[in-house]
Amino acid sequence: MTFATLNSDRVRRVVRRLLPIGVLAAGVLAGAGTGTAAFAADATAAGPQCTVDAKLVPTCGVLWGAAAGGFSDVPRDQALKTFEQKTGRTAAIYHTYHKGNELFPTKDEVAMTADPARPRTLMLNWKVAYGSTWAKVAAGAQDARIDREAAYLKANFTKPFFLVLHHEPENDVNPKAGSGMTAKDFAAMYRHTILRLRAAGVTNAVSTIAYMNYEKWNNSPWWGDLYPGDDVIDWIGVDSYLNAQPNGFHSGDFTSLMNRTTGNQKSKYPGFYTWATTKHPGKPVMVAEWGVYDSSAKVNGANKAKTFDTVLKNLAAMPAIKGLVYFETARDQSGHDIRVDDTPQALTAFKRVAADPRFDVKL
Repeated sequence: MTFATLNSDRVRRVVRRLLPIGVLAAGVLAGAGTGTAAFAADATAAGPQCTVDAKLVPTCGVLWGAAAGGFSDVPRDQALKTFEQKTGRTAAIYHTYHKGNELFPTKDEVAMTADPARPRTLMLNWKVAYGSTWAKVAAGAQDARIDREAAYLKANFTKPFFLVLHHEPENDVNPKAGSGMTAKDFAAMYRHTILRLRAAGVTNAVSTIAYMNYEKWNNSPWWGDLYPGDDVIDWIGVDSYLNAQPNGFHSGDFTSLMNRTTGNQKSKYPGFYTWATTKHPGKPVMVAEWGVYDSSAKVNGANKAKTFDTVLKNLAAMPAIKGLVYFETARDQSGHDIRVDDTPQALTAFKRVAADPRFDVKL
């Protein structure tokens, strides 16, 4: 029975109070981690009654999104529409990227949020320190850049949107004291930028941090210093990818994508999902980028299909995940093909994921 079949609001409320027990138990049995009780009622709930609050957190279900056309010359809005057409679902989250003095959202990005037949919100990544350092931003050297963007937003775009500052910072950390690019410098940059935007009257930017989820960085002594503080973070996000090659590096199911760790370091770093939900309970988790590639010498369509087939059952055991954004490209920096339709079998399996009603969230 789904909530859509119930006619009584009172019955719906009773069912939702009872649901956490079973869902939370499923999460514990799956070893997904702790700290998920606040979200347990929403793990498998779905349907047109699901909406979002002021911070874009769904009342139930999961926001579906995509960043399509990566590392190509295809306009991002066109690539997203193609992705939506072939997968059968509108992306509630449209993810794009900006740097430095670029003002955002662009007219084309705004237009993607104004389609009444296909409502979307934006996830905009901004490298505010482009051409500078995190430390200089924190010290105020880019305040004019921040203020200019704040004025632009207030004049041109007042809808809620996800704002990511410098996604995957781990790759750019220089732990040497005085480098201006230490993990603490990143946290200071993040705090300064968000607080300055808020002070300037920007109220629609939903602050979202996006980590890289790579074991080398997760186990580094400085990784914990990246977090800028719960007061300036609305969503905790991660970019993570799976290899569909059987027994290949980073192969596994969707749970491993979210909670991978090195065995001998497990007590030090328990996996991203477990870390996020135990250290920052109550914060919604965003899979800000995810994708599946196949590193096999000869690509077998069944490999990706089997990997995609783990998503829904694993997702049900991780109820803090409230957003899922696929990153699609024919060739990333490492040459990986992350398209969902590189084989017919892969596309069929991915469409099963996209069709799931838990993604029926109304913006």
